[in-house]
Amino acid sequence: MSTPVIQTENLSYVYSKGTPFEKTAVENVNIQIEKGAFVGVIGHTGSGKSTLIQHFNGLLAPTSGKIWIDGEDMWANPKEIRKFRFKVGLVFQYPEYQLFEETVYKDIAFGPTNMGLSQEEIDQRVREAAGFVGLTEEQMAKSPFELSGGQKRRVAIAGVLAMRPEVLILDEPTAGLDPRGRELILGQIQEYHRRNGNTILLVSHSMEDVAKYAQKALVMNDSRVFMYDDVDKVFAHAGEIEQMGLSVPQITRIFLRLAQLGYPVSSDVYTIEQAKAQLMTLLKKGERPNA
Repeated sequence: MSTPVIQTENLSYVYSKGTPFEKTAVENVNIQIEKGAFVGVIGHTGSGKSTLIQHFNGLLAPTSGKIWIDGEDMWANPKEIRKFRFKVGLVFQYPEYQLFEETVYKDIAFGPTNMGLSQEEIDQRVREAAGFVGLTEEQMAKSPFELSGGQKRRVAIAGVLAMRPEVLILDEPTAGLDPRGRELILGQIQEYHRRNGNTILLVSHSMEDVAKYAQKALVMNDSRVFMYDDVDKVFAHAGEIEQMGLSVPQITRIFLRLAQLGYPVSSDVYTIEQAKAQLMTLLKKGERPNA
């Protein structure tokens, strides 16, 4: 079996340790994330999901426990933490607030320049990343502050893609965007994954987005991992997920209700295609609710 790209052992993180404001944000997390996986990370506000992902590129160091990236102990030598930040790229929520260069091109080039690459290599990476997120040559010459909110978001994502990270983590990448902007960004991320096969962690409040784009789901609840498994296996626990205060996809909610009413349907339906297949089967059989 291949080495997991991210592995944690008894990972815990405590904010303001030793003060009256001490709070455990992540508690005893043990996970293995496979290379090439597209993982949806879900959990209610305060569940620990954002704190957890900040450990994966070394922004936070564990209070206790260990993290391995590609089999290497991340904190064995703290002076080498920079190399892990190039391996694991993190796009923050509202990343457009971190844009600061005078042109879009320079903003995307910032990361690769810090990697010490040649000008030729930087240029190639900038153009490749801009192409992935659908930015034009004309937009590259503009100030990022002349762009729309959705375009700025794409510039910020391109800046991380240009570093060609082995793992790409996106924290609520569609926050504040309209439905069209959301679809565009998520479609581009999905296409990037399809073409490159990199590991992607998508932090989202939207169970619909996780159902549509991710292969696996990591569910955080009260600082701990509730479940990490294939999306269909996670959505089979839709009732428990709803009890945590998370909103399961509407289609799942409908099928949970149908099951409660006695119809012989599965409760782990989370896409329109699955719903259609089940309903067609019921109609063909002329099924009625079980008594």
